Amino acid sequence: MDARRPVAVIGAGLDLGQGRRGVDMGPSAIRYAELNGRLRELGLEVDDWGDVESPVPETTSEGSTRARYLEPIKAVCEQVARLVSDAVEKGNLPLTLGGDHSIAMGTLGGMAKARGPGAVLWVDAHGDLNRPATSPTGNVHGMPLAAALGAGGPEFATEVYPVPSVSRAALVGVRSLDPGERELIRELDVRVFTMSEIDKLGVERVLREALAYLAGESFLHVSLDLDAVDPMFAPGVGTPVRGGLSYREAHLALELVAESGLLDSLDVVEVNPILDRENETGTLAVELVASALGARIL
Repeated sequence: MDARRPVAVIGAGLDLGQGRRGVDMGPSAIRYAELNGRLRELGLEVDDWGDVESPVPETTSEGSTRARYLEPIKAVCEQVARLVSDAVEKGNLPLTLGGDHSIAMGTLGGMAKARGPGAVLWVDAHGDLNRPATSPTGNVHGMPLAAALGAGGPEFATEVYPVPSVSRAALVGVRSLDPGERELIRELDVRVFTMSEIDKLGVERVLREALAYLAGESFLHVSLDLDAVDPMFAPGVGTPVRGGLSYREAHLALELVAESGLLDSLDVVEVNPILDRENETGTLAVELVASALGARIL
């Protein structure tokens, strides 16, 4: 990665993938926390491309209860994918702001459209490896990694970007998995570093192992769900799980990503300002993005 590449900021306030309203305001909350100014302080050129249009549940057909709102979610992801691939072709680093985690199908799809299937570092409390047949809720934000790996089923296919869009994945910070996700992990070529492993091995060793596993693919995308961070530090998320990354562990993880020089694209998702305290989670999102793009204490 050329760390000096201009950053293209793409807002994707999609909230159809989950059941709690408010995450549609995530991009605004992250911008309000002065994202663009913080990145310019790092010497980066920032070009904000605005937000893709996203429908609201009240005016949208839910479709199948096994994958609720999948068709309109795919339509938004196709918009995101086009913008991400355009950013890559212009020499920019795409930074996509969610919205719920289903937008990662679009960010990864856009990278694969530009580069071919690549690798993803999935930093999340959850696996997001459910499929319509295994999901306990039918919420698509629990399915995007399965879809990106080509395991979601034919209903996730699109003519806009390749599926599968990633050939290799490493999950970091996981502490909540459904039975169907555990089953899929055993079938797929993915590495999973749970919080228990982080407790035993430390963030540095886990991140170095994960990045070494992902290196050498056509791109490396980092998908950061703020619920990977303990709710003590990131209260404004829809599906909080206690026992997550501490403030410093999260920063170190993203600093190690920057140090690796492998980062090609980034998304930051699941910031819900309605559930937040004085935009604490939006501010943390900005700080973590800055760490991923080269911010240092000294």
